[in-house]
Amino acid sequence: MSALLLALTAGALIGLALGALGGGGSVLAVPALIYLLGFTPVAATTAALVIVALTSATALTAHARDGHVRWGTGLLFAAAGTGPAMLGSAVAAHLPAAALSAAFAVVAAAAAVRMLRPARADDAARGLRPGHAAAAGAGLGTVTGVLGVGGGFLAVPALVGVLGLRMREAVGTSLLVITVNSLAALGLRGGTVDRLDWTVVAPFAGAAVLGAWDGRRLGAKVEGSTLRQVFAVVLLAVAACMFVDAVV
Repeated sequence: MSALLLALTAGALIGLALGALGGGGSVLAVPALIYLLGFTPVAATTAALVIVALTSATALTAHARDGHVRWGTGLLFAAAGTGPAMLGSAVAAHLPAAALSAAFAVVAAAAAVRMLRPARADDAARGLRPGHAAAAGAGLGTVTGVLGVGGGFLAVPALVGVLGLRMREAVGTSLLVITVNSLAALGLRGGTVDRLDWTVVAPFAGAAVLGAWDGRRLGAKVEGSTLRQVFAVVLLAVAACMFVDAVV
């Protein structure tokens, strides 16, 4: 299968998952770029940031039109993660490939476990102290900068549990946070962005954007918990393979 066809297929599937689940689909971009398209871990995380930024910004416009974005809250949350995202991006360029892959595998596994865990009705009411909002934003920014993932699987629970947003608002607002963090992380990767293979990255990103629109319609037709469970099992398998590959 040609690199172009692989890029289009992987992008469409990742966008479909992102649109259907409201977050988490982009976590598969890095392993797809590494194992299907032959990118190095550093190049894959940079390319994933481009893909995540474009896909999230596009999806953000739809959620904003529906009135599901809390702009003030999202920008404050993102502000706490901008610095860590930039720092994480600089650190990632100096990490060994094996360490980067292992760290990504751990985060992917954590995302899968989070998706498999049943949602608790008291999550939003339980809340956390206000100071934890800054810590959550900084943690999300660090993960975005180092690993090139959007972090919707972290942002949505944080916005619900820490800041008390309703789920639809949390999904829309998380896209704002992810877009800002991704752009901040890309700001320190100018040199590596120029060296990306755009004949692969551009169609990958385009297919992901289009897939996200179809994913929104799929999410309205299929039970959300079923989609999350299937995706989580796939993500766990990918994480296990990446971890084994990194340590062996």
